[in-house]
Amino acid sequence: MWDEPYLETCCRSTLHRLLLCEDAGRPSGLRDQPCLERLERMGLCALRSDGRFAITDAGLGRHRQEIGPID
Repeated sequence: MWDEPYLETCCRSTLHRLLLCEDAGRPSGLRDQPCLERLERMGLCALRSDGRFAITDAGLGRHRQEIGPID
């Protein structure tokens, strides 16, 4: 954990919203667009062909580590 890039509070919130969106993903153009782009650069989410962002397996792991598991 200590050798991973720090996630700002806004980016952690965006990561959690990505998890909650499940297969629907998050569309571009929302207020959290900069965070979505940062998470994409970090490999924690991916931009799909339909223009929506979806959480990756790495993002799920980082969510479990920093935010906690969803039961």
